[in-house]
Amino acid sequence: MNPVIEQLRAAVGAAHVLTEGDLGAWEEDWRKRMRGKALAVVRPGSTAEVAAVVRACAAAGVALVPQGGNTGLVCGGVPDASGTQVVLSLQRMNAVRGLDRENLTLTVEAGCILQSVQQAAEQAGLLFPLSLAAEGSCTIGGNLATNAGGTQVVRYGNTRELCLGLEVVTAGGEVWDGLSGLRKDNTGYDLRQLFIGSEGTLGVITAATLKLFPRPAASLTAWAAVPSLEQAVRLLELAHARLGPGLTGFEVMGQFALSLVVKHFPQQRVPFASESPWGVLLENSDHESEAHARAQFEGLLEAALEQGLATDAVVAENLAQAAQLWHARESISMAQAQEGLNIKHDVSLPISRIPAFCRETDDLLAREVPGARLVNFGHLGDGNLHYNVQAPADADGPAFLREQEDRVNQLVYDQVHRFGGSISAEHGIGALKAGTLPGYKSPVALSMMRAVKQALDPGNLFNPGRVLAG
Repeated sequence: MNPVIEQLRAAVGAAHVLTEGDLGAWEEDWRKRMRGKALAVVRPGSTAEVAAVVRACAAAGVALVPQGGNTGLVCGGVPDASGTQVVLSLQRMNAVRGLDRENLTLTVEAGCILQSVQQAAEQAGLLFPLSLAAEGSCTIGGNLATNAGGTQVVRYGNTRELCLGLEVVTAGGEVWDGLSGLRKDNTGYDLRQLFIGSEGTLGVITAATLKLFPRPAASLTAWAAVPSLEQAVRLLELAHARLGPGLTGFEVMGQFALSLVVKHFPQQRVPFASESPWGVLLENSDHESEAHARAQFEGLLEAALEQGLATDAVVAENLAQAAQLWHARESISMAQAQEGLNIKHDVSLPISRIPAFCRETDDLLAREVPGARLVNFGHLGDGNLHYNVQAPADADGPAFLREQEDRVNQLVYDQVHRFGGSISAEHGIGALKAGTLPGYKSPVALSMMRAVKQALDPGNLFNPGRVLAG
């Protein structure tokens, strides 16, 4: 018996150290792009147990892979194939520790499912605005570790902007309690910002204090048919001017992306799918009344139609209709998976440059990869596109990925870099992009990142090979 296994069992209980049977739920990523082999899956139930696990692994020189809901898209939360790494699953640590109504904060453990966080806020008559497709299974620790985005970034920001404090277990097995909930604290470096977005490479997030917001009096959803991306950007500008901070969501969806939803989920209602090159999904949250929100929305859409920014539009009449519209948007990824294998890109660009980027990159891929189909959709309100490339209709999907993925990635990422964008907007780097990052990140930035990693994790204990390759 490996001595470290016995120490781990002593730390968390034998029932929570898994070494046999099917461990695929922890060893394989959600997209099934990577299947590793763990020495063990350890499931601590408290911060003290996490610290004990870290100390045991540090003493034995065994690497740890922190894992939340395992819904990541860049292979950042699964072990490698060596069979030497321990998966540290935080799913048992799912308690809501406390809610401070006057301070508008909620403190939860890292394994708390995002949907549970939303519900805890809702039960108190408040709002936690982070929302994304995996909210029923992703955890708040994973959201923080990857600085998740979602559909309401345009109003509330990424997860980074929604966090006021963290509790973290360091590489030395110490516990940093930074759960203050303060909005102002200029007493040195803002340590929480180092751990948010670090993808489990610097420490283990075990709890967080999150910002809450008053619930809006009304939230309305509209869908607009838009003739071009240029018009979509102008519609966004008009929406900012007309709705101000009430604009909470602004999604854009290409016609081919929506056609896949129609094809694979014909029971869904997808407005104007066959009539318009682009669809835009808008959300307006109002703190006055539904009547005020609807008047604002209708005024915006009338102006958009008059200015030629939209050719048609529909406003949801109730919550059920709004949910149907959002469901159509969220179904694009599932429809794309039904269509076959594809090459995914999660990129961000200055919003003003998105139309030119898409026009030029579309043409480039049409020349270099004949028959490739573009599934383009995303969060236009914050400049984040999921610029995905589907294999040609008659192609062998696995062969297409083997032969074209590296080349397509380079073509797209070179274009992103040329237009001043980022190769990862909200999904992170993980293992999938670690080897690619040096080609698009400043050497000075990479040097500083390595210095931070060396300072906080000198033994390379946490998630080796992720974010920073080598």
